[in-house]
Amino acid sequence: MKELWKYLIIGCSVIISVIVLSFAITYYGRSKDTIAVTGLGETTFTSDMIVWSGMITADNYDKLAGYKQIENDRNTVLKYLKNNGISEDEVTFAFINSTTRFTSVYNDEGKYTGDRFIGYRFTQDFTITSNDVEKVERISREISSLISQNIDIDSYTPEYYYTKLDDLKLELIEKASRDARLRAEKIVENAGAHLGKASNARLGVFQITAVNGDEDYSYGGTFNTSSKEKKARITVRMEYKLR
Repeated sequence: MKELWKYLIIGCSVIISVIVLSFAITYYGRSKDTIAVTGLGETTFTSDMIVWSGMITADNYDKLAGYKQIENDRNTVLKYLKNNGISEDEVTFAFINSTTRFTSVYNDEGKYTGDRFIGYRFTQDFTITSNDVEKVERISREISSLISQNIDIDSYTPEYYYTKLDDLKLELIEKASRDARLRAEKIVENAGAHLGKASNARLGVFQITAVNGDEDYSYGGTFNTSSKEKKARITVRMEYKLR
């Protein structure tokens, strides 16, 4: 009789263990039922800040006279900018750089004989940062008129930025997350399953390109500064549980 009870207890223990293990395997399998989708957030916007740079150049055989010349040219440029609505707070002038200039000398037979001093070259960069984009654009195109006043000035291509970029990023992340949820719901709606809670999320790289440009998206992110009209996009990879 004792032997019979012993085998009955062992048998029941085995059955219970099998049932528990079966439920555990079923639960584990269901917990692994997930779906992964990628949502896209995208929008266009207009830059609200411009950074434009230029350079003044002066050549002079005398060093002291050259410094005075470029200082006079700088004052003329600053006056021109102020007359066109640019405040001094928006303009930054860099230090004056000077280089010694030489020219190669050759004899009548075309043989190089050395270098000859021909004077000094002085340069000074300036930068304008403003929220009045259209005004600075106009000035950058028209400043070459100072050449008629014997000022050697170069104008560089303006750069465009957006001061509310952090808010824009949050908006696009929210939009991409909603897009991912909608995609996931469309996939499972006819599959006999129900979408559960998000179990994982991974943010993609923030990309800013020209609206009508052909720039390639970069693995580390693209940040266009040459176009006033821009397009921003970001992706979010979401993983949802199924129930």
